[in-house]
Amino acid sequence: MLQRTLKESFTLKGIGLHSGRAAAVTARPAVPNTGILFVRTDLPGTPSVKAKVEHVVNTQLATTLGDGSCRVSTVEHLLSAFLAFGVDNAVVEVDGPEIPILDGSAREFARAILSVGTESLLQYRRVIQVLRRVEVKLDGKWAVIEPSNGFEVHASIDWDHPLIGFQEFVYEQGRTEPEDILDCRTFGMLEDVEGLRRMGLALGGSLDNAIVLDRAAVLNPGGLRSADEFVRHKVLDAMGDLALAGMPLQGRVRLHRSGHDLHSKLLAALLSDPRNYEVRELSGADSEAQGAEAPASLALAYS
Repeated sequence: MLQRTLKESFTLKGIGLHSGRAAAVTARPAVPNTGILFVRTDLPGTPSVKAKVEHVVNTQLATTLGDGSCRVSTVEHLLSAFLAFGVDNAVVEVDGPEIPILDGSAREFARAILSVGTESLLQYRRVIQVLRRVEVKLDGKWAVIEPSNGFEVHASIDWDHPLIGFQEFVYEQGRTEPEDILDCRTFGMLEDVEGLRRMGLALGGSLDNAIVLDRAAVLNPGGLRSADEFVRHKVLDAMGDLALAGMPLQGRVRLHRSGHDLHSKLLAALLSDPRNYEVRELSGADSEAQGAEAPASLALAYS
């Protein structure tokens, strides 16, 4: 199967969830083997950083990449949309320190990708084939990746809240409809907002870009998009973080109560030992589960 990129560029504007600053992002087509490259157009020399796990510099409530003078935060939602629609290569220009949060999900990124379309490049897609089981644990949370012929994320959460409790969801590349994941918003507790803002976080957060709960209810006027939107958003975050492998993974991922820190640790553990994986090119027989161009039905779903 061939690598893919965007047919045309798109631009989206909003605010940064944590910085509270105006933010804009422009994604442009790229040549084969570029991967996803973030460029800070607001900084002298327009420094850049590749979307790879070795460039993760912070995982506190978002994933931040850094290389030299270039830092870009909250990259996970855009990366999850690229992964879902099989975009291997793109140059992402950012005019500030953070990707705009938009509505708190990856919906607008999905709509933008579908509006410009994707196209094949004259280079075979390479994937990371998982060969051995790898597991990481942290304070009652755990993450596992195992060999598989496709890409799958099985996530579960367990929150002491009447609207959440125990939830689980399975995403299978090529089978699960992308909108089942990409429409699901980030969430948090009202009682935590003041503390986060004292820490310089969630300065741009509002009911327009996050699900906010008190101890008994969802405060957003429109309510939830699905009863299990919470765990689905966890899958969305995991997909974006796992895209930092630098190429698509072929493996089964299982997560419990995980977050950005655990996702990064899992990837680092996988890639730390060459016996855990191999890099191979995909043949045509492998293409079905690896993210071809989105069918027209998905374009209708995001219209």
